[in-house]
Amino acid sequence: QVQLVESGGGLVQAGGSLRLSCAARGRTFSTYAMAWFRQTPGKEREFVAVINYSTTRSQYADSVQGRFAISRDNAKNTVYLQMNSLKPEDTAVYYCAASFLTWTTSEAMYNYWGQGTQVTVSS
Repeated sequence: QVQLVESGGGLVQAGGSLRLSCAARGRTFSTYAMAWFRQTPGKEREFVAVINYSTTRSQYADSVQGRFAISRDNAKNTVYLQMNSLKPEDTAVYYCAASFLTWTTSEAMYNYWGQGTQVTVSS
């Protein structure tokens, strides 16, 4: 069993930055792909970014490409999401997720989820 605990959310003005962290407890990361998703009220959860175990590969949603950066520290069992140039439309609950697969962007293929952390960007 893996427990994922997110932190780092909050309120920020447009153009500002936030760094989200997700600490995995229990089983180690092993070869899991790690990803961030986000959800706003009334909408389905959407993919934001994914990174493989060796950190040699990452992928981003078009809406965050060039502004967000995903990274991980396997020694600390932690994945990060650096969010820069934030926009009001980035406002959402952000979820960390772990997949048994080494690489996937499909929400359905993620086996463990964090509780979510709220990010609010004011205009």
